[in-house]
Amino acid sequence: MASTSAQAFETSVKPQPKKGEPSVDDWLPITSSRNAKWWYSTFHNVTAMVGAGVLGLPLAMAQLGWGPGIAIMIISWIITLYTLWQMVEMHEMVPGKRFDRYHELGQHAFGEKLGLWIVVPQQLIVEVGVDIVYMVTGGKSLKKFHDTVCPSCKNIKQTYFIMIFASVHFVLSQLPNLDSVSGVSLAAAVMSLSYSTIAWGASVNKGKQADVEYGYKSSSTPGTVLSFLNALGAVAFAYAGHNVVLEIQATIPSTPEKPSKKPMWRGVVVAYIVVALCYFPVAFIGYWAFGNTVTDDILVNLEKPRWLIAMANMMVVIHVIGSYQIYAMPVFDMMETVLVKKLEFKPGFPLRLVSRSIYVAFTMFIGMTFPFFSGLLGFFGGFAFAPTTYFLPCIMWLAIYKPKRFGLSWTANWICIILGVLLMILAPIGGLREIIKDAKTYSFYS
Repeated sequence: MASTSAQAFETSVKPQPKKGEPSVDDWLPITSSRNAKWWYSTFHNVTAMVGAGVLGLPLAMAQLGWGPGIAIMIISWIITLYTLWQMVEMHEMVPGKRFDRYHELGQHAFGEKLGLWIVVPQQLIVEVGVDIVYMVTGGKSLKKFHDTVCPSCKNIKQTYFIMIFASVHFVLSQLPNLDSVSGVSLAAAVMSLSYSTIAWGASVNKGKQADVEYGYKSSSTPGTVLSFLNALGAVAFAYAGHNVVLEIQATIPSTPEKPSKKPMWRGVVVAYIVVALCYFPVAFIGYWAFGNTVTDDILVNLEKPRWLIAMANMMVVIHVIGSYQIYAMPVFDMMETVLVKKLEFKPGFPLRLVSRSIYVAFTMFIGMTFPFFSGLLGFFGGFAFAPTTYFLPCIMWLAIYKPKRFGLSWTANWICIILGVLLMILAPIGGLREIIKDAKTYSFYS
């Protein structure tokens, strides 16, 4: 898949259409609408970043311990805000040109061919990976909502709930571009703040458990180390909005006097404050209340009050609906670029209906078949999020701006690159172990 998409993008820079002919770019989802307001970037970024991964942060804290956990959460917040600022700055660094997609920036930094091979496969792994994880999360949360509201009802398989969740996306995925999902995205951003608040508020209300322990849960040293590595991946997954940041910025209007980076950055800062308000209280208070007995979804620990937990699970579902669409949009853009420019299909509704429905069906099928949620977070988090979030922007920055050696910018970027590479190597090891552990007790389509 990566090779065909990479070849297609090489041919995507074709001559402009003749006067009077509509440009394909006016039809593609990323570039067809450029009249977003700065606050659109706030809720798109919140929706993209605050995934259901936030509910797993107390478990990550339990695997990391108090000191390392607090340090890693805060350092990740600072590094990812810095790399996000770099992306926003680089969007329009060439006068008169906008890098609307992550791979276009990659091509500018590393060359036409190499840029595609570096960025496109990683971006596809991230975006398709996130959508699969969100299929599982959506189905899981729907099932929890159903079981909480009606404990005496007949047990329905999680597989069916994933199908119900996917049915929403068969409809929503027909929305043409990022601007048209802004309503869904706003609802999702509000929901993420709401269920995060419920999670830590209910933990405070429940209070510190009587037999709470803060030591590492695993009895063996290798087990402790591997859990620690998995937690690193979960934290990386939590800060993963960078894959869609240029695509979000592409929807904001821009002129030489008023470049898009100013409204975009304002939106990002507000989004990051919201992210801090969601992440830190949930991670720290959840761990404080339950210690190392916390599960990979803190709402499971908080069984009561029942109506509140049911409501929080429904909020997760609404939020994940929005997140799925934000991450799917760049994939739709890539698919439609390939179909129209390389395979010369006619742009229009039938093409969109078929191609996008196939994508939704694919993510649904994979999600139903392999729903090892927490292991997937650690594995994808380390393997693909670390590069695109923690250090790829820094490498591009060094390649393009060439800052002075051992200067502040040069040093800061190299620190981010080293930490990011360590994260990329170590986190998937922990994630893979979690998947193997879960797979032992797993039966297909249960």
